[in-house]
Amino acid sequence: MNTLQTRLSNDSEISIETFYRVFRDISTLVHTGKTLTEVLDRVVWKATELLDAKGALLRIRNLETQQFDVAAVHGLGERYLNKGPVTSEKILTDEIRQNQVLIINDIWKAPRVEYPQEAWDEGIRMMLDIPLTVADQMIGLLRIYLAEKRDFSDDELSFMVSIGEQCACAINKARLIENQKARYDHLVIHTEKMSALGRMAAGIAHEINNPLAGILLFSSNLSKKVPQNGPLKEGLDVIIRETVRCKSIIQELLEFSRDREPQKDMTNPNTILEKALKILGNEFRLHHIQIEKHLSDEMRETLLDENQIEQVFVNLLINAVQAIEEKGVITVTSRMDQGREKALIE
Repeated sequence: MNTLQTRLSNDSEISIETFYRVFRDISTLVHTGKTLTEVLDRVVWKATELLDAKGALLRIRNLETQQFDVAAVHGLGERYLNKGPVTSEKILTDEIRQNQVLIINDIWKAPRVEYPQEAWDEGIRMMLDIPLTVADQMIGLLRIYLAEKRDFSDDELSFMVSIGEQCACAINKARLIENQKARYDHLVIHTEKMSALGRMAAGIAHEINNPLAGILLFSSNLSKKVPQNGPLKEGLDVIIRETVRCKSIIQELLEFSRDREPQKDMTNPNTILEKALKILGNEFRLHHIQIEKHLSDEMRETLLDENQIEQVFVNLLINAVQAIEEKGVITVTSRMDQGREKALIE
């Protein structure tokens, strides 16, 4: 009986218990809300503990560069954290592609060992590369550093592969959670900005409304005192008409920004569409965008909240402007679906 068989015969229960404990601990990470950094640190720690190794290093596949970057280290010098990325060609050997543990017995002759002298100086005499895969996709590589050479049974290697798969699941889950949190945080910031912009717009509208009221008052009084057929009268009428138009736009802006409970009334959707187009008229001109309207005369009045539907139309039109960017056509169509008795807006 060789040395390995003797060790397994004497310590088989301890060996199985150790594997089971590490497997359970790493499996638990899949169901926790820990950060990616916490998961990676736990993985390299447990991998080192599993084989009573000198240390472990974990590389994660960068989805953009397709290279493997160092993500976590345990039991080794801090300089290992600063190691550069490794290409996929160097990582993906036949054994790794087949989801098998790669055993490196001679660190001096193995091409995948980049710094054999540093490893030797650290007291490392043997390495194991364990693939981290999820659904046949390799997301990382776990390298375990051993202080002395030893043999491994097929059962031990199979356990390591299983643990590698659990590590991959934990890492993948943590990465997904962090990505979702980042998107949520971005959405919260964007929502806060839009809310602040709405409050600012309402404040500006109030400030503009007051001087417009003064302009309208004085121009109306002057219009009554000047000759009815002179050029001065025509100019004042233009001022009055444009001032009234500005006040109407500002009033619509104030109603648009006002947060309130839904108030449903029988309203023609075409009327709301026209108001939304009017609010964004200047935006269309600035971007050299033409509006084509095909509004059905058969549109019926519908029970809805005019203010909230107007916000929907404005948001959709703004999205269209942003999609076009410059010089284009936005087509707005309304019609009745007689069969389903629905009002359709496109």
